[in-house]
Amino acid sequence: MPDINLATATAAEVLGALNNRDISSVELTQAYLSRVDALNGHLNAVITVDHEGALTAAKDADDARHRGEGGILNGVPLLHKDIFCTSGLRTTCASRMLENFTPPYDATVVSKLKAAGAVTLGKTNMDEFAMGSSNETSYFGPAHNPWDLSCVPGGSSGGSAAAVAAGLAPLSTGTDTGGSIRQPASLCGITGLKPTYGRVSRFGIIAFASSLDQAGPMTRTVEDAALMLNAMCGLDPHDSTSADMPVPNFHDALRGDLKGLRIGLPKQYFSELLDVRVANRIQDALKELEAEGATLVDVDLPHTQEGIATYYVIAPAEASANLARYDGVRFGHRCDDPTDLMDLYARSRSEGFGSEVQRRILVGTYALSAGFYDAYFKKAQQVRRIISNDFKQAFDQCDLIAGPSAPGVAFSVGAKSHDPIAMYMEDVYTLSVNLAGLPGLSLPAGLINGLPIGLQLIGRAFDEATLLKAGHRFQLRTDHHRLAPPFGEIS
Repeated sequence: MPDINLATATAAEVLGALNNRDISSVELTQAYLSRVDALNGHLNAVITVDHEGALTAAKDADDARHRGEGGILNGVPLLHKDIFCTSGLRTTCASRMLENFTPPYDATVVSKLKAAGAVTLGKTNMDEFAMGSSNETSYFGPAHNPWDLSCVPGGSSGGSAAAVAAGLAPLSTGTDTGGSIRQPASLCGITGLKPTYGRVSRFGIIAFASSLDQAGPMTRTVEDAALMLNAMCGLDPHDSTSADMPVPNFHDALRGDLKGLRIGLPKQYFSELLDVRVANRIQDALKELEAEGATLVDVDLPHTQEGIATYYVIAPAEASANLARYDGVRFGHRCDDPTDLMDLYARSRSEGFGSEVQRRILVGTYALSAGFYDAYFKKAQQVRRIISNDFKQAFDQCDLIAGPSAPGVAFSVGAKSHDPIAMYMEDVYTLSVNLAGLPGLSLPAGLINGLPIGLQLIGRAFDEATLLKAGHRFQLRTDHHRLAPPFGEIS
């Protein structure tokens, strides 16, 4: 095997070695599988490992390369968040409800990445049904942050973030309903992109909140995210919310400088909610973007604080409707020996769902109930429009908006698990982006006491190209994305 450091290797570097015939996909895949086997006991980042399927796909990729064929990620190993349906491979959503569910089909994202030649190693841990900000609600136990195993990796895509940070795979998919790609990317020191709502198909993604869910890449670098996004996105007739928009070559769009780019700084993102140390690192990062030719301007997002309450009415309401299908009748967990239909429903759902999922179903059902719909759900939708208009007005003055991805660094396992409000505040800088349907990018921006923090860039709808170019220029000037966790402590 050539001199490839799996702990820090990017997908672009791996792809170069494969194309130069320095290594085969089978050899590379086996090396990553061995690394998963060696380290996952410490991290709990991967729920299901598909040794046989991965090696078969790797051989197919090698054969395609020998024929001069193959997609843009041919032979590159990746992991999927365990919310994507994978044909013949268990898909649990990290819940007892789906502990033994094996889908008969692939999600569109999975099939597109297969068509691009990517090799699926397995499925990553996550918060149950994507409901959480720490990966502690998983039925399979919490994932751990490779920078400090006593800390959480963030959530809900915590397993994906931890796996990429620890070098278990160069790429992973994630989903982002209120920050579930960007917040764990920040806490684990990787690059995470939430595309515009509609840019990537939701078909085959187990639904949480259908008007907010969006899949995206979780990678070491912006260059890798651009490659992966090109493979993932595009119009899908299976998804009615999939946007019929032209798809640029995101990798080619990385070229060029940032001269003339205006970056907006909302004062609401630099309030007392933000750790002062994080604020200082973000200011340092902004200076790097200024050095690339960008101009910083002040903008106003006056309803940022209202985003928390708005989100935690709309998302639970949609979850309540989406999760009604898990009733113990057709698929999912079924209680033993029900006495009647009501007993079947009640015990199957109470046994199958964890406490956070139950909490959100109850909140959502209440918000949708007769007599409260107008007071809560309708009002939340009205505030959602106001939040979206705030962004539109801000983008009259700037091309991108910048701020932190999370209010602090990774916190200890258990530190916030008994305080739902404290946990919900982890997403204070991310969830308004989902409410407005905009793209957001989290970039590694340094360490505080050995733990990563993230810079968030927010773009106009369907302008991921500008986001990625700015992020790429930032990474050309810095080495934060090259830092690796202290593996000596977990090897």
